[in-house]
Amino acid sequence: MGKTDNAVEAVIFDWAGTVVDYGSRAPAGAFVEVFRRHGVEISIPEARGPMGAEKRTHVAELLANPAIAARFEKAHGHAPGEADIDAIYRDFIPLQIGVLKDFAELIPGTAETAAWLRGRGVKIAGNTGYNAEMSAVNETLAAGQGYAPDVCVAASDVPRGRPAPDMALKCALDLGVGAVRRCVKVDDTVPGILEGLNAGMWTVGVTVSGNEVGLSRAEWEALPAAEQAKLRAAATRRLAEAGAHYVIDSVADLPAVIETIERRLAAGDRP
Repeated sequence: MGKTDNAVEAVIFDWAGTVVDYGSRAPAGAFVEVFRRHGVEISIPEARGPMGAEKRTHVAELLANPAIAARFEKAHGHAPGEADIDAIYRDFIPLQIGVLKDFAELIPGTAETAAWLRGRGVKIAGNTGYNAEMSAVNETLAAGQGYAPDVCVAASDVPRGRPAPDMALKCALDLGVGAVRRCVKVDDTVPGILEGLNAGMWTVGVTVSGNEVGLSRAEWEALPAAEQAKLRAAATRRLAEAGAHYVIDSVADLPAVIETIERRLAAGDRP
């Protein structure tokens, strides 16, 4: 077995909460606002529930929440249906695109980790629950900060969004990887972890910078250590229970995990 058989070949990163938008705040806020415009109040924690899913699916899952569905029915006089999902999603698209620029800052360690990976010959992909138009905004803004994946795949580019493996597998296909067992999916959401697992890849969950904690960097750093530990533990538990092979605070911690995975590959382990 040659050296390349034991080397990680590609890393597939999610976008919001993983490499940009500390706390994954852009989509959460946009969902709260679009539902408000449709006469239904939802909380930020409710909005975060289906995070990672393709965004029309996210709307559908929110409307399938019994509490939200009851509020919708009270406001509109009928239970939510497909036409309502379409209407909310249609209004969500420009709203989301409009706020992405306000949450486009790279998460600390992203550019450095990407440079470290490239120094080892590792290919980099990005994928997302956003559609292609939304993803393109993130791609442009991130490139200006020194982060540019080799390929990017959006939820609208494949037949099925997360937790189906389609996006991760398309990333692998577009990158020309030799084996999915040498690919790593990094994500801050349960659907993103399941996507990687369903694609046969190693998975790394991200806690502190991501959706499960859901705080800006300043909000996180202002917390007492005991509260940080409590939130980190809850996020770690949720991602680990979803099946993540490893769980880290942020992408800044990824290099050590990549080295561990390569040792496991050399020992004959598989995802």
